[in-house]
Amino acid sequence: MRVYLPATVAMLRDLVDQGQFVPVGGTGFALTPALRESYAAGDAEELEYAAMLDAARASLRLIAGDDKAMPRRAVVSVDVEGVKLRPDLDFSVVKLSGPVPVKQVAAVHLDTQEAEDDVRAAAEVIDAADLGDPDAEFTLGGAEDHELAWYALQELPFLLELM
Repeated sequence: MRVYLPATVAMLRDLVDQGQFVPVGGTGFALTPALRESYAAGDAEELEYAAMLDAARASLRLIAGDDKAMPRRAVVSVDVEGVKLRPDLDFSVVKLSGPVPVKQVAAVHLDTQEAEDDVRAAAEVIDAADLGDPDAEFTLGGAEDHELAWYALQELPFLLELM
């Protein structure tokens, strides 16, 4: 199953250094039966993209909790088996039982430098947006308007060197 794991730039550095990715709380996002049922239409690719966006939003929460975090949303796409579905948490939420070896990483998705101001602002209001504050939702939309760039795993060390 393809699972999207929220991350920060520091977590990407750890992935390169340690050869494994440790998802916070074992939490990931995937195209689950509950996610499929929550959409009236959409093919698998569109619904996978929705799961990735859920992971990108979760990345904002990780950034918000770390004053030193680089303001760029990051998502690690992995192919794993044996995930536990958690529709009680949200439609796309899954739980992993432990770290993911680097050989199971399919790709890394990361904001570009142009998104940093919007990501920083969104991280500051993510909780308010979740509670329905319209101004916070507008600010969050500014960050979500930026498309995450796609990188192959072998590109990651070079990308991190440039940051």
